[in-house]
Amino acid sequence: MKLPHRYNSLFLRLVLAAALWIGAALVIGGLVLSAIFKDYAERTFDGRLTVLLDSLIAFTELDENGHPKLTRGIGEPRFDLPYSGWYWEIAIGDSPLARSRSLWDESLPLSAQLNATGPQFANVDGPNDENLRLIEREIALPAARERFRFAVGGDHSEIDDEVRRFNTTLGWSLGILGLGLLTALLLQVRFGLQPLRRMRQAIVAVRTGRAQRLEGEFPVEIEPLSDELNILIDHNAAVLDRARTQVSNLAHALKTPLSVLTNEAAVGGGSLAETVKRQTTAMRRHVDHYLSRARAAAATRVLGVRTDVAPVVEDLRRTLERIYVDRAIRVEAEAPAGLAFRGERQDLEEMFGNLVDNACKWARTRVTASVRAEADRIVFTIDDDGPGLPADQRTAVFDRGTRLDETVPGSGLGLAIARDIAELYHGAIVVEDSPLGGLRAVLTLPAAA
Repeated sequence: MKLPHRYNSLFLRLVLAAALWIGAALVIGGLVLSAIFKDYAERTFDGRLTVLLDSLIAFTELDENGHPKLTRGIGEPRFDLPYSGWYWEIAIGDSPLARSRSLWDESLPLSAQLNATGPQFANVDGPNDENLRLIEREIALPAARERFRFAVGGDHSEIDDEVRRFNTTLGWSLGILGLGLLTALLLQVRFGLQPLRRMRQAIVAVRTGRAQRLEGEFPVEIEPLSDELNILIDHNAAVLDRARTQVSNLAHALKTPLSVLTNEAAVGGGSLAETVKRQTTAMRRHVDHYLSRARAAAATRVLGVRTDVAPVVEDLRRTLERIYVDRAIRVEAEAPAGLAFRGERQDLEEMFGNLVDNACKWARTRVTASVRAEADRIVFTIDDDGPGLPADQRTAVFDRGTRLDETVPGSGLGLAIARDIAELYHGAIVVEDSPLGGLRAVLTLPAAA
């Protein structure tokens, strides 16, 4: 059975399992201790009754008429208090001959038959409906013709009260012990799972680009897992590196024949040469486009890739100002320090550079670029003071090879590549009106932690 996600936790499982065992152990232990103490209390109470019975026998003598009498008190003042719960009685058979003052005019419920070997214990109802613990013994006194029955009874509620007090103390003591054990368990489990939290943090550091491999020492139980993850990361990087090499080799292998065909078509004339020229140009665009996509797709799957934004923005600003120095285009770009893009530098240069370059191509005198962070995203905003673009034509600028004005240099492929790379990084590019009067391009990309 699959547990809900919030309950599918090692911490919760360990704590609940141990808490159940601790609870069961404390309950069973409490019952056992309570039973042991109750048995101890009863044996202690029986011992007191035995001492009182022996004292009663020892201090009993016969008077001149052969009736038993006490020569002294037997050391329990409650025998003199009416219905105190403590009683003694001397009888022959069922006929009482002497009794304690506490019995008043009542008699103890003696047993019908006694053991001949020693004292006999029983729980009986007392004269005032008390629950009595009764000890009886039959003794032959010196010079007596008959055997006398001696009985001493004590209030059994004293045992019950003592056991109840013990159970109360035992209950809150075990409760405190249980809370202490549960607290120790929580600390132990939290400490024991700490390496897993450190491994998670190490994996997050790799994923966000703050580390290339899992770093730190781990316990021997999970060290093989960290080693295997590092091997997997290295293998993934090696596979992607080989893929990039193959893509680069393919690019060179295709571009050389295309260059030869283009040159031959330029030298020759006629309709065939024009057709070859157009087709090789289209092929070159397709090759550049799909090779850029393949390289970017590989880069998005590399763990630990991270690029600082500010240096890229500043480098591109200086480069484009030099490129368009003859048109006196002023490029203003700024990015706060500390922002990082979760991807490769060359992809960021491709996307941001194409957008700024396109703005410079259409601008009259000025291009501005700003960067800001929004939650876990980075937003690049590029504005120009050019003629702008009608709303019905803004989608077309991202189509491969589309050129809305042939007088502007370029192949028309840069914006399409920029959009495709942004989508591979789960980003987006939108165009809208610029407050400078021209066009605004907004590029949104994932930020690195």
